[in-house]
Amino acid sequence: MLTTLIGGLAATLTSLSYIPQIWKAWKTQETSDISYGMLAVLGSGLALWVVYGLKQGDWVIVISNIVAVSLLGVLATIKAFAKG
Repeated sequence: MLTTLIGGLAATLTSLSYIPQIWKAWKTQETSDISYGMLAVLGSGLALWVVYGLKQGDWVIVISNIVAVSLLGVLATIKAFAKG
């Protein structure tokens, strides 16, 4: 139970870590320091974690990485439409 709680907390914090960057990018519309390559590699890694979690039947991994890849998608969309 404690291990699941620790894993859930870690997953929540790491998944939500994108929110400050999204907020800053949205507010300033400045995203030139964010690399599409990094977004692509990170997104691929997160997607693979979802597949891994599904194969392992670990819903903490699945849900947290779906949240993370979704937030990464928001950031990529802001970058695509931002002025800089």
